[in-house]
Amino acid sequence: MERKMSPSLSFCFLVLLLLTAVGSKAMKTKTAASVGAVFDYNSRVGKEQKVAMDLAVQDLQRLNCSKQLVLQPKDSHGNSAQATFAAIELIDSKQLQTIIGTLTFQEAAIISDDGKATKDIPILSLISPAFVPPVIPLQPPFFLQMATDANLHMKCIAAIVGHFNWRKVTTIYENNNLGTLTLLSDSLQAVGSKIEHHSTLPSLSSLSSDPKPAIEEELKKLRSYSNRVFVVVLSSLELAILLFQKANQMGMMEKGYVWIVTDEIASLLDSVDSSITFNMQGVLGFKTSFESSSENFKQFKIKFRKKYGSKYPEEENANPSIFALRAYDATWAIAQAMKISQGRFWEKILSTNFEGLSGKISFKNSTLSKLPIFEIINVVGKSYKEVAFWSPEFGFSEDFTEHDGEKVRVFNGSINGVMGQVLFWPGGLQAVPKGWTYDAEEKPLKIGVPARGAFNQFVRLNYDNETNRTLISGFSIDVFKAVVERLPYKLPHVFVPFNGSYDDMVQQVYYKGLDAAVGDTEIMAYRMQYAEFTLPYIESGLVMVVTVKPDKLKEKWLFIKVFTKKMWLLMVAMHLFIGLVIWLIENGGNPEFEGIGAMLWFSVTVLFFIQREPIRNNLSCFVLAPWFLMILIVSASFTAGLTSRMTVSQFKPSVPDIETLQRTNAPVGCNGNSFIVRYLINVLNFKPENVKGVHSINDYPQAFERGDIQVAFFVGPHAKVFLAKYCKGFPKRFSFGF
Repeated sequence: MERKMSPSLSFCFLVLLLLTAVGSKAMKTKTAASVGAVFDYNSRVGKEQKVAMDLAVQDLQRLNCSKQLVLQPKDSHGNSAQATFAAIELIDSKQLQTIIGTLTFQEAAIISDDGKATKDIPILSLISPAFVPPVIPLQPPFFLQMATDANLHMKCIAAIVGHFNWRKVTTIYENNNLGTLTLLSDSLQAVGSKIEHHSTLPSLSSLSSDPKPAIEEELKKLRSYSNRVFVVVLSSLELAILLFQKANQMGMMEKGYVWIVTDEIASLLDSVDSSITFNMQGVLGFKTSFESSSENFKQFKIKFRKKYGSKYPEEENANPSIFALRAYDATWAIAQAMKISQGRFWEKILSTNFEGLSGKISFKNSTLSKLPIFEIINVVGKSYKEVAFWSPEFGFSEDFTEHDGEKVRVFNGSINGVMGQVLFWPGGLQAVPKGWTYDAEEKPLKIGVPARGAFNQFVRLNYDNETNRTLISGFSIDVFKAVVERLPYKLPHVFVPFNGSYDDMVQQVYYKGLDAAVGDTEIMAYRMQYAEFTLPYIESGLVMVVTVKPDKLKEKWLFIKVFTKKMWLLMVAMHLFIGLVIWLIENGGNPEFEGIGAMLWFSVTVLFFIQREPIRNNLSCFVLAPWFLMILIVSASFTAGLTSRMTVSQFKPSVPDIETLQRTNAPVGCNGNSFIVRYLINVLNFKPENVKGVHSINDYPQAFERGDIQVAFFVGPHAKVFLAKYCKGFPKRFSFGF
C-alpha cells in the first residue's frame, strides 16, 4: 500500500531545502572576498596585469584557499580622472576588501577624501617606480605601492650618466612629475651632472587627434639644443614607441645621440616585436632583474603566454614582464593577508612576507623593502644585450649570483664598479658619444684677456692685417685651450682684449661685462669677492729683482778663500813640525841651534833641502812618505776649489734689502696694471712717487741703465721669464710672501 506524505511534512521538507540553499549561499558569500581592479585595458602593462591577476585567482582556487577572491575590474582608459572615478564607483557599489591597480598617490588621496568612500579600504598600487611623498596631513595611511622607491631608479640613471662623464642631460617625460624630476636632479648633481633642458609630452589619452605632430614639434625643439643626451624618465610604452619612431625619422637616432630609457620601457622590450626595437638601435636602459630560471616562473610563463595569446591574438609577443609578475604577487599578498585573523586589513597586507615570482615581497615605508638589482641593457638588432648589473649597494658589476637566499655580486676578473663595454651606440658608433654638438646659433662666451700685460709670453696679441683680426696666443691661452679640449661638452667662446687693469678685468666678470677672464692673473683675497678662480697651475709669489756688480776685492784674494783659516794654520803647523822632525833625525837627534827662530828656519830649510839632497836615514823616509801623500791630496783639492771659484764670478747686489730702498727714497719699478702697485704703496709703505710703472718686459733693462729704477718687483712667473731672458746682470732676486 502506497504511503503518502502529509501536507505538513511536505511543507517542513520544503522549508529545510530553502534554508539549506540560503545557508549555502550565505556561506559562499561569507567565504568570498571582492577585490576592485583598476587598469588601462588598452595599454600593454594593463593587459599583462589583468591576465596575471586572473591567473593568480585561478591558482588560489586550485589550491582551495580559505577565501575565494573575486575580481571587480574597471577600465581607467589611461586617464587619471577616469581612474579616480572608477575606484570611487567600485567602493560605492561593491563590498570591497581592497583595490589594486595603476593608481597614483595623488589619485589615492582624492579617493580617501571622497565623502562617500570607505577610507579604511587599502589601495595596493602597481605604479612603477614608487614615489614616496613627504608626510602631509592628506596622506592616506592605507596606500601601499607594489614597486621599488623611485629614488633608486633615479640613482641608477645618474650612475650611467656619471660613468660616461656626460655633464648635461635632457629629460623627456609623459605628464609633469616635479617630485621625480627633483630626485633625478639631486642624483645627477652627486655625479657632477645636471638637467639642462626638459620636455613634457602629453599623455596619449589626453590627445583627441593624432599625437605624432605634437611629438614631432617637441623633438624639433630638442634637436635645436647642443645637448645630445636624452633620458626618457616617465613614459608609457605606447608613447615611447611613437617617440622613437619619430626620432628615427628625424635623424635623431644617428651618431652623436644618446638615449636612455628607464624600467617602465626597458622591462617591456621582451614584450614588443622587432619593428619597435628597429627604431631603438643603440638605446641604453635598465630593467628590474628577477629570477627567470626557477620552476615556478617557467610554469607561470607557459600559462601566461597561453592565456595572453588567446585573449589578445593581435599581440605578436606574449612574454610576461616584471609588471605582470608584481600583479600576480600582489594578488597573492592579498590572499596571504586574508589568512591573518587580527588587525585591520591594510596592516595585514603590510605585514606579508613571502617569496614571489618578482622576488621577496615585504613592505617598508609603503614600498617594497628589498633593494632592486637593475640589469643594464643595450638595444642591438631584434632584441638587446646585457651590459652590466647595477645595485644601490655595489654599483656596477658584471653579474650577480644567488647565495644564502640573497643575490651577491660576481666580477669575473673585472674592475669593481666598472660597466662593461657598450656594444652599439645610435648610428653604429663604437666610441662613447660626447653627448653634445656645436650649435652655430648658440651664443659664445666672452672671455676677457689682458691687452696691456707686460709679459707677452703669457698673453700675446698680434694684429693680422691679412685677415683683419687679432690673434691671441701665449702660455695662459694654451693652458685654457687644452682644458677646453678635454671638456665633455662644447664650450663656444671668443677672446675679448681688455685694455684696463687686471683688477678692472676681474670686476667686469662680476658685472657681467665678461663671462670669464683668462691670463696671468694673480689670485688675491680682495679679487675673490668679484669672481671665482680656478686652481693655480703655476707657483706664484712676489719677487724683488736687483742688479749686481763684481766684487773686485774678492777676485784679488780669491785663492785664500779656497781653504778656511783653520785649514791654512793647520797645514803651516804640520809643515814646520815635519821639517823639525826630519832635521832632528838627520842630525843624530842632538842638534845645536840658537833659539826658536833658528829651529823654525832649520825646519823650513830641511824640507827645501831634502828635495835636492838624498835622505840618509831610513826613519826619515818613514816620516816623509805619509806627509807627501797628504800634500798630494791637499794640492788636488786646492786646485779643484780654486778652479771652481774662478769659473763663477763673485758679485754682490746693488741693493741689499727693502729697508735701504725706503730709507734712500730709491725708485722701484713694476707692471703698472698689476696689483703690485697697490701692494707696494699700501703694504710695503713705498711713497707713490717712488713707484714707477713699466709696461713691457723689454723696458726694464733700459730703466735700470738710465737709473729710472733701482729694483724691479715681479710676480713669481714673471720674474722667471725676465731672468731667463736677461740673465746677465740680474742674477739676484729676493722672494717674499704677500
